[in-house]
Amino acid sequence: MKENLVARTLKKVAPRIGARVILEPKWGKVGQIIFESGRKRYFRYSTLDLNRMGASDIARDKDYAKFFMKRMGYPVITGRAFCAEKWAAQIHSHESMAAAYRYARKLGWPVIVKPNSKSQGRCVFKVQTRREFETAFKAASKMDTMILIETFIIGHDYRLVVLDGRVISAYERIPLSVIGDGKTTVRGLLRKKQYVFKQTGRDTVLQFDDRRIADKLWRQGLSFDSRLGKGQLVYLLDNANLSSGGDSRDVTEVVHPDFQKLAVNVTRDMGLRLCGVDLMIAGDISQALIKGGHWIIEINSAPGLDHYATIGKAQQKIVEDLYLEVLKAMDTDA
Repeated sequence: MKENLVARTLKKVAPRIGARVILEPKWGKVGQIIFESGRKRYFRYSTLDLNRMGASDIARDKDYAKFFMKRMGYPVITGRAFCAEKWAAQIHSHESMAAAYRYARKLGWPVIVKPNSKSQGRCVFKVQTRREFETAFKAASKMDTMILIETFIIGHDYRLVVLDGRVISAYERIPLSVIGDGKTTVRGLLRKKQYVFKQTGRDTVLQFDDRRIADKLWRQGLSFDSRLGKGQLVYLLDNANLSSGGDSRDVTEVVHPDFQKLAVNVTRDMGLRLCGVDLMIAGDISQALIKGGHWIIEINSAPGLDHYATIGKAQQKIVEDLYLEVLKAMDTDA
C-alpha cells in the first residue's frame, strides 16, 4: 500500500487533537477520521468530508460554477461549454466541435480549450489555429463529455485556499519551466527536474510525450533537443498547475485584504466551507484590487495541497498546520 500525501499528513497531524485515521489497507487512498467526540468523518484522495455534496458538484463543473458566479457579479473569464463529439451524437446536440470552433473564432485567438469537469490542469490547451483547436478539442473529448472554450487571459496565476471564512493559504502558481546551463538539452533538463521531484518526494510525473510541450517549444523556435544558454528560462506549458510540473511561491502573508475578501465571499456564496479560489491578476496580489484587472479562473472544492508540500520543509510545515485546521473544522457542524 502506498499512501498519498494527504493520507500521510492527516495521519501525522490527527493525534495532535486526539483524533485517529483509519486507512483502507489495499490502496491507502481513502480513510475514516475518528475524533475524540466520537464523530466520524471521511476522505477520498484530497476530497474531505467538509463541503456539502450539491455545492461540491457544482464547483467541479466549471461551466455551472461560472454561471452562478457571474450571476452574483463575480468577474469570471468569458467562455462556454460545448459537447464532446460522441456525447453530442448521443444527446442529438448541435453544440459540438463545429459550434465550439465558431465560438472560438468569435472570441478571437488565442483561446483556452479544456475539459469542463477535470482538475490538475489535465488537457488544458492554449490554441490559436484551427488545426490546434481541433487537436485540442479531440484530446479533451477523450477525458470529458463537455469541453470549455475560454478567452486567454494574461496575468499572474494565484490560488487562495479558504476555510470557514478566512484565507489559510495563498500561493502564486508558475508554469512548468527549465533553466539552461549552456550544455544540456531541454529533454535533459526535464529529466533532471523529474529526478529532483523524485528526490524531494514530489509525485508529479512529467509527460515527455505531452503535445502541449512540443507545441510550446515550437512557438519559441525550440525543440526537446535544443540546448539552452546558461540562465536561459523557458516555459514549457501555458497552464500553471503544480500537478503539471509547475512551481509555486508562497504569498499568504502579503495578500491584499481586497483579494482575501473576494476569495472568502465567493467561497461562502458558492456554499462551500473549504475552497481553492484560482485567480488571474493583471497586477500583483499584494496590491489593491483594480476593477477589470482580475478574474476568477475557477473554484475547487477539494484543493489538494500535496504538490505544494513537496517544495520544501517550510511548505511541508505550512501544509501540516493547514490540514490540522481542516481536521478541527471537520469536527464541527458549521
